[in-house]
Amino acid sequence: MPVRYIRVDPTVNLFAPAVRAFGTIAIVGRVTAPTATVETPTKKSAAAAVAVAPKPVAFTSPDKARETFPGDLGDALNLVFEQTPGPTLVHGVPVDATTPDWKGALAAVAALNVQLVVLANTPVDATSTTPDGPIGLLSAHVTSVSNTGADGMERMGVAMLPKGSADPTVILPNERMVYIAHNSAQDAAVAVAGTIAGYEPWVSLLLKPVNIVSPPFGPVDIDTLNGPPEVSGSGPTGAGVNWLTTPALIPGNGVHLGEGYAGDPGSPKKYIDVCRFVDHLSFLLKAQLIGSIGNVRISRSGLRALIAQMEAVLSPFVDAGVLNGFQLVVPVLTLLDKDPATLTPDEANRIHTAEVQRLVQVLAAVEYAGAVHRISIDLKFD
Repeated sequence: MPVRYIRVDPTVNLFAPAVRAFGTIAIVGRVTAPTATVETPTKKSAAAAVAVAPKPVAFTSPDKARETFPGDLGDALNLVFEQTPGPTLVHGVPVDATTPDWKGALAAVAALNVQLVVLANTPVDATSTTPDGPIGLLSAHVTSVSNTGADGMERMGVAMLPKGSADPTVILPNERMVYIAHNSAQDAAVAVAGTIAGYEPWVSLLLKPVNIVSPPFGPVDIDTLNGPPEVSGSGPTGAGVNWLTTPALIPGNGVHLGEGYAGDPGSPKKYIDVCRFVDHLSFLLKAQLIGSIGNVRISRSGLRALIAQMEAVLSPFVDAGVLNGFQLVVPVLTLLDKDPATLTPDEANRIHTAEVQRLVQVLAAVEYAGAVHRISIDLKFD
């Protein structure tokens, strides 16, 4: 069982890498397995298929992707690198074309330092969303690894509805999933995953370009996908499904994301960038504080140095406008700042407990400056 030194709700293991990429993707996809010649005492048979092992292979470009993994996976690897901006590193994980071992492949992905996971050419439907279905397994995977895996392994899954579907009720609600509706013959989930990977975690995905061919949905379909009707003065409603669109006011007639919703409309983290930024900020704080373990003293000067280290992480986000502000509170430091003669027996015991247990609680509250998703304009002519 790993040793745990600092507790951030929930309790976490702080032994994490010092650098975390936010644009790394794992794509699990079917491949056309080669065949092997089987010799018998009397004749040869070329009908025996070689089993496909779900072994991840890293790609930094689409070169040899289809040659390495012919089939859905090779096509997906080519498409994901066509996004601009796009990912810098993509792991391809093959599964058999006829009997795909999704569970085994996702188990292999669990050990990868990736932030986005997608299943190639696998739509969301009644079959795929069962607990043992591929999308059901993907949803469970991103939740499990993000909550119980190693630090820096937090991730989101990306999945697409069937071509032309505008039914948001088919999804599995999960704030760590991204669902996309489309009208494309291409793999929309892979394309959107590539788009997400190209942007920093705090960037909203609303109206970001997706390099894919997908005719836009009509107003009725968009109203269905977006959930309850929006009125002037209300914020975005959302049903947890995004869609691809071609806005008339954006030059070039390109395809863009119509929204940036995460996959659970009832979650406090309603948008993709909120979920990704919380993961990113949590990692940065842990990476900064790991150096304090075994060195910082439970004293006024030691705990103020601890706060200074956290401020060094958070202040640049305030300067950049990503955060409106933050507040850091160390309850035991508040007690240490008091005159020892004025401490109550309970307060003195809390200091003593912190020193004996060598455990310090730090409360951090941040105010995230979300991007504008709707602008309401009232024109008045006199």
